[in-house]
Amino acid sequence: MTYVSNNIKLNKLDKNRYKEDFVPAGQTTQLIIGATPESDLKILKLSESLYNKLNLKRVYYSAYISINNDKNLPTLESPPLLRENRLYQADWLLRFYGFKVDELLDETHPNFNTILDPKCDWALRNLDKFPVEINKADYYTLLKIPGIGVISAKKIIKARRNNSLDFESLKKLGITLKRAKYFITCKGKYFEKVYKFNENFIETNLVYQERNCLPNPDFKQLSLFDKLQPTKEDKIKCLTGNL
Repeated sequence: MTYVSNNIKLNKLDKNRYKEDFVPAGQTTQLIIGATPESDLKILKLSESLYNKLNLKRVYYSAYISINNDKNLPTLESPPLLRENRLYQADWLLRFYGFKVDELLDETHPNFNTILDPKCDWALRNLDKFPVEINKADYYTLLKIPGIGVISAKKIIKARRNNSLDFESLKKLGITLKRAKYFITCKGKYFEKVYKFNENFIETNLVYQERNCLPNPDFKQLSLFDKLQPTKEDKIKCLTGNL
């Protein structure tokens, strides 16, 4: 279910034609998530089209909330808040990190992982692109690294003009290595506590970090269909875009 401001007809995606109808501050729209069965892929495809063809300022996402028992309205047990968070995070990747929707999702993988943020999920499915050498990667390659945001990437580019960077240098720059350490090398070396560079090892550690859980006898593998709520870190990522 979607709501588009000012009744813009999506079959006429001509940003020049509608430019005169936009308010000076830029046009926005809101998509209601979960009321109808569209996948995350279909929703983001629409957002990408609105950004590229209509030059929209911002697309907002809102989890559908059942407010009454009208038989003509969809009924959900609970609002899909975590899904809303994942779409906001992916939206940052489209607008500021140089990602395309087809990189993040496809027909065989049409919905985001509820456990990991979209950038970590993408990185795990594309480990052939890692590890990235922090002293050689260009700006947009740095932005692909989980945990490296726009500000951090700019700091790295600026700092390495004078000296080669190591992990201590990154810490001094204020760059958090919580996720990045699994996907980078400095001067050809891995982070000292990264023992293995393989999908299972990295994913397990990322899940522990994201959900603040540790292995124990009662440990259970989380399912993509578990009803999870956004963590505090998820919410911060949505506000800051630091993925």
